[in-house]
Amino acid sequence: MNSEPLSEIKVWDGWIRFFHWALVLLFGFQIYSGKTGGNIMQWHMFAGYAILTLVLFRVAWGFAGSTHARFASFVAGPMETVRFALRLFSRAPAAVVGHNPLGAWMVIALLATLALQAGTGLFANDDIATEGPLAGFVPRSVSDRLTSIHRWNAYVLIALSAAHIAAIVFHGVVKKENLVAAMFTGIKRVPPEIARLAAPARFASAWRALALLALAAAAVALLLRLPL
Repeated sequence: MNSEPLSEIKVWDGWIRFFHWALVLLFGFQIYSGKTGGNIMQWHMFAGYAILTLVLFRVAWGFAGSTHARFASFVAGPMETVRFALRLFSRAPAAVVGHNPLGAWMVIALLATLALQAGTGLFANDDIATEGPLAGFVPRSVSDRLTSIHRWNAYVLIALSAAHIAAIVFHGVVKKENLVAAMFTGIKRVPPEIARLAAPARFASAWRALALLALAAAAVALLLRLPL
């Protein structure tokens, strides 16, 4: 058995970590506010705009960000994903520096469902006093249909989030990988042979991230200002 201590590698840039934890807080608030209703729905809408901004930023960062933030670095094909899944229940650490193939598809699924949730929310209504800023662009029947999708998709998001948390617990207990700490510090501890094979990560500049975040926020702001 290899007795070498695990190696530490800087994997996640600060922007990925900011995106992750901001999304956790906003999503938790959305569940609470969506169930509570009433006056808090105004803040529910603002949080939805923030989530849409974050999703747009993350998609852009997936093409222009740091090495392990880019989709090209971690999205695997079906066969590679199946091969990884077949090795999942061994106690050996996952031989991956960034997202593993299953985790990669979870990222894609979460981004897609978050985009759907934020997008349908723009056209939704609650049959009382609150409606999305773009609800006036579509017939009421369409708004009602999108409202239904918005409600059911929330359960999909909760299920995906639960699966994500279960995977983190599984990796902690079975694989002995502390993924929560890595998402706080940006540093993963991996077997030394994996560290030796890994190419050095390139980290994109903060200015690029700020520019993309500003563009995402501007796009959402312009969307909300469309004339009725």
